Amino acid sequence: MLSIKPRDYQESIFQTAKDNNTLVVLPTGVGKTLIALLLTIERQKKFPGQKALILAPTKPLIEQHFNSFKKQLPELFAQLELFTGATPALQRKKLWNNADIIFSTPQCIANDIEKYLYDLKEVSLLVIDEAHRCLKNYSYTKVAKRYRQESFHPRILGLTASPGSDSDKVNQICAHLDIEKIESRTRESKDVKPYLQTLDFEKHFVPFPKEFIEIRTLLNNIYQNKIKQLREKNILFGPANKITLLKLQSRLALQAGKGNGASMYGMSLTAQAIKISHALELLETQTLSGLQTYLNKLVKEAEQKKSKGVQTLVNSKEFQASLLSLNNLLKKQIEHPKVEELNVLVEQDLQNKNAKIIIFTQFRDTTLVINNKLKQISSAKPTIFVGQAKKKNPSGSTGLSQKEQKQIIQDFRDSKTNILIATSIGEEGLDIPEVSAVYFYEPIPSAIRKIQRAGRTARLSPGKLTILITKNTRDETYHYASVARERKMYKVIDKVKSDLKKPKTLKDFK
Repeated sequence: MLSIKPRDYQESIFQTAKDNNTLVVLPTGVGKTLIALLLTIERQKKFPGQKALILAPTKPLIEQHFNSFKKQLPELFAQLELFTGATPALQRKKLWNNADIIFSTPQCIANDIEKYLYDLKEVSLLVIDEAHRCLKNYSYTKVAKRYRQESFHPRILGLTASPGSDSDKVNQICAHLDIEKIESRTRESKDVKPYLQTLDFEKHFVPFPKEFIEIRTLLNNIYQNKIKQLREKNILFGPANKITLLKLQSRLALQAGKGNGASMYGMSLTAQAIKISHALELLETQTLSGLQTYLNKLVKEAEQKKSKGVQTLVNSKEFQASLLSLNNLLKKQIEHPKVEELNVLVEQDLQNKNAKIIIFTQFRDTTLVINNKLKQISSAKPTIFVGQAKKKNPSGSTGLSQKEQKQIIQDFRDSKTNILIATSIGEEGLDIPEVSAVYFYEPIPSAIRKIQRAGRTARLSPGKLTILITKNTRDETYHYASVARERKMYKVIDKVKSDLKKPKTLKDFK
């Protein structure tokens, strides 16, 4: 029936998924979709007249699944329908009744079943792509809960490149999806490795320039002062980092809402500390241009008197001195050394005329700096690939519509461009063509995102993964954190596998 013959590991996982609700953990680009297709065919044959429901978190990703199924299935095998929010509700109800296989974002289905537009009784297969999102009150959990309650013949298949390294979250995913078996593979698994190409991994360390140290010292003095005040007021206990400060901010906001003056003061201090922490991150790991844009934004907010906290920050001697030093460096056309290092490495790669490269970075401002620098290479045809945005960011960019995103991927596929400079939009699921090299402009501490980024190369032909790391900065901390979390993830998966034999309910994870 299918033009593609499943690989041995795909067939093995399919056999497990036939008889068990299964969470499949496979690296990006090694064929999770084909397993879903095989199981869909099996369930359609076993329960004729019943439906399969395929869910993915974004419209471009679910369209990709729809087109993949349409391409592989015989023309008259089943009625396929793609649901989007743009389709009127009554029309969705009609399409639902006539469809055999429905492709949708989870939000669309969750809204419809909440309004009792249709039910899930006749759905004999639920496929959840990017299943690591199946946490808390995300739409996936609402749909999965209703499905387990209503379906006459339930079967669930969860797909992810990484469920994360937090055992509570992995257990929660499994509970929400009523998972009975976990099938996990890595690039090194003996049944996967023969199908993949060599991946060369390189770390490139760059020095943190002496000229930057003065700015870091000034900003760090502000940061430490805010942390000291929070501790003296008995507002902050334990370590101070981005995560603990954001959690503290949320807790104080609840208290301040009840008219607590001390909490409002604490919120102001916490917000100032978070802003300076972000400035330090931009200085250490991103670009001086991006830092300048951010500090100028704070200056503008202070002039507009939007916040007393921001006014306090901007009026401090250390802030003024750091902005002066920064402006002087940029006047001398000094940038972060990673920008030049990346340029040199990419120019070497482009000696191969067929080279295709993805560069991942956290921030949109950084994509602009990298793009302008790469344009200096005669053989480079770079383009920026970012998500949608409802409003302009400080640099003036507004993001890309889904139509523009599709065109950029098509141009990359057609070799009209040869370098994608992508933010997180390029990490998850999208059908980006095989590339010869992947660059991380900065390490990221998330195991999930690291695995998704790395999966963009070395599938059909040899590939290269390069991470740029600034010495003696949080770059080093983030890199080693992601390595540790990836190792921990596979240990957690093995532990959860063995725990699945014990009965569990959702109340265990509340």
